[in-house]
Amino acid sequence: MGRLFCLLSAAAFGAMAVFGKLAYDAGVSVDALLLVRFGLAGGLLIAIALARGALRQLPRRAVLVGLGMGLFGYAAQAGLYFSALARIDASLVALILYVYPVLVMAGAIALGREQASRRRVSALGIALTGIVLVLSGATSGRFDWLGALMALGAALTYTGYILVGDRVTADVPPLALTALVCTGAFGTFLVAGFLRGGTDLGFAPIGWLWLGALALVSTVAAILLFFAGMARVGPSVASILSILEPVVTVVAAAAVFGETLSVMQWLGGSLVLAAVLIVQWPRRQSLSGLSVGSAKATADLKV
Repeated sequence: MGRLFCLLSAAAFGAMAVFGKLAYDAGVSVDALLLVRFGLAGGLLIAIALARGALRQLPRRAVLVGLGMGLFGYAAQAGLYFSALARIDASLVALILYVYPVLVMAGAIALGREQASRRRVSALGIALTGIVLVLSGATSGRFDWLGALMALGAALTYTGYILVGDRVTADVPPLALTALVCTGAFGTFLVAGFLRGGTDLGFAPIGWLWLGALALVSTVAAILLFFAGMARVGPSVASILSILEPVVTVVAAAAVFGETLSVMQWLGGSLVLAAVLIVQWPRRQSLSGLSVGSAKATADLKV
């Protein structure tokens, strides 16, 4: 059951980009998507955390840190991700973003939290080669470099968010942290909308269906399933099973939107996923387990 929960979580996270694209097709703006997504998800997660006592006797510092991570780090990551999604194919966004586990490893080594090894250096080289091949789509007239850079920026921002979060949230229950992060991100987009004179919610009614799916399926359900699976199989196995996420995105985007990848991009995507497997497969130390385990679940997270 633990493995099944992890796979269902990965499928729900993987469908996020497709729900986002469908919302855009219904006239939903990036600002409206982010506001509604985090408003619905944050409110529901706070209610669940309160009901389960996850927020009980939580130190004020932990509450402020969790909200701050959402206000700044996670809001920036999600903003870049969904802005990229509005410009380039969902499959490309997913493959570019998913280089983050290797970037986390590289950052941890640079900060002296982990030791370099031949396997890890090889994984970094493989991942970078894969990203170059994925971006080979620039040879086509349809490629949007700004969208690709936004997706890469989302991966880099997420990397920093994880590395910082590892040090400041170690004692915070994952459900409480996730609820606070989503609520903090909602606050960012609420204030941003107010400063811009309001967020336009006058899109087609079907847009609410896709926003609801994005918040309830690809955020709340995905996170809770991940927690349930990780509690049964541990963070290492849960992280390995999460490799299904970009695969679901690529397959779903092909089925729904007819998106296609070139042979070189398929090869590049395979190299990225292979590098992630190389990093995650061995038994890892605390940072590696957190980076794609509890910290990942505070995201989308992903995104």
